[in-house]
This record gives sequence, C-alpha cells and structure tokens, in this order.
Amino acid sequence: METDYHRIEQAIGYIENNFQRQPELAEIASAVGLSEFHFQRLFTRWAGISPKRFLQYLTKEGAKAMLQRASVLETAHGVGLSGPGRLHDLLVTTEAVTPGQVRTKGAGLEISYGFEPTPFGEALVGSTARGICFLGFVEKSREATLEILQGQWPLAQLRQAPEGNPRVLAPVFKPETPCGPLPIFLSGTNFQLKVWEALLKLPAGSATTYSSLAAALGQPAAARAVGSAVGHNPLAYLIPCHRVIRQAGEFGNYRYGALRKKAILGWEAAQLEEALHPFAG
Repeated sequence: METDYHRIEQAIGYIENNFQRQPELAEIASAVGLSEFHFQRLFTRWAGISPKRFLQYLTKEGAKAMLQRASVLETAHGVGLSGPGRLHDLLVTTEAVTPGQVRTKGAGLEISYGFEPTPFGEALVGSTARGICFLGFVEKSREATLEILQGQWPLAQLRQAPEGNPRVLAPVFKPETPCGPLPIFLSGTNFQLKVWEALLKLPAGSATTYSSLAAALGQPAAARAVGSAVGHNPLAYLIPCHRVIRQAGEFGNYRYGALRKKAILGWEAAQLEEALHPFAG
C-alpha cells in the first residue's frame, strides 16, 4: 500500500508539471517506472477508477463540482439517505480536553501510538483511554512525526503499542470492517473546536471554502482565523481539513503536502462516484 501510494503521488506530480502537453498514459507510466499495463492496474486498484477519470477531479472544474456537491449530499442525509460503506456512515464522537488539562500539557496522560498503512501513505496514530488524539501522515521520517505528536502533548507519556494490536484505522478505509462510533479526544481553543466540529459534518467527496466555513460558524469575517484552525487540525483525514479549498477551485496548501491533498480529494470523489454509480463506464 505504501509503495502504491508513492507511485500515485509521483504520477499526479508528473501530470501537474506536464498538463499543458496532456501526456499519454504510457508516458506517465514510464515516468513512475512502470509499464503502461502495470500502471493502469495499480492506479485502478488504488482509486477504483481509471487514471483518466481520476484526473478529471483534479482540475478547477472538478474542484468546483466538489464545492457544489456538499449541499446535495447534506440534503440527502437530511431525508435519511446515506452513502454505502464508510463514505458517510462513519460516526465520530468527540470529547474535548478540559481547560485544566490544556494547562497541564498532557501531564499524567498516557498516549499509545503506532504506525499504520493508509491509501495515502503511512500514518502515526496516537490514542488515549478516551479516544484518538493524533493522526498524522509520515513525511520525512517516523521520528519527525513522533516529535509532532510529542509537541502537541509535551508532558504526556508516549508508549508504543505492541505489534499485532488491532489497527485503529482499518474501519476508516475499509467499509467491510465492522466498528462502532470512533471516539476522538481533542485539545484546542473553543474556536478551533467549533471549526473542527463543522468539518466533521462535511460529506466525503465534497468540499467547502474558508469563507463558507466562517459563514457557517456565524463569523463571516473570520476566514483567516478559520484557516489557522484548519492548519492546526491534530487529526489528519478523520477531521477532514483536506476538504477546505479556495473559492476559485484551487486546492491550496496542506500540512502534509499539496499532492497528498489532491490525492485524498480525488480518491474520495472517485470512491463516492463508484458507490453511487457502480455500473458507470
């Protein structure tokens, strides 16, 4: 899975750098060191659709379509309709850290951590007895990602989970894996918590903008503060900060890399399309 994702990321980067020439599939495959046949098979296994269809989601037009899709999906949910699998049915229950716990910076708290594979590369998961408190993608190294976790909970005791422990993220990416509500344990300001909770209501396969998110919170002038809260999200993917893009259809920056953000958004859109139209060509 890890190797697959890096090939996909390389392919997206190559297409971005050469989009004006509209490179053929064989050229893209060669750029990532694969034959055309193997690249097509790998990509379809990862995304569920062909590279050509996937790339349609990564254009400005595709991004704008994601912005429009949110209201449609929310309406469907309002009348009791939901998507298959975990696309929309994954329940996340939140519990916020108390002000006193914020002041102690995690003193007396034990955090169990482990590294798990995801469709977007390896991730570090940190959990307390109350729920998941950290999820971050490994970029430079495992050690560097652990430092981010420790920096968020400076006085907490980190303990590596034993090998063979049940994988926390399995239900998130595999609809066939049964699970109940997924508890998360959040530490942030009141404003940050409001932003993160608003993001949890945004359906997979859709997107919003910083200004729209600010307006939804009743603070239309707070788009910059919303952007800061999005950037401090401690739970990558679970709290879907990747679904916040720019009004013009530009994807914008992401803590774990712009290419990974595009890969996640494209993957979610592809999974939704496949679930809603399983027999489409």
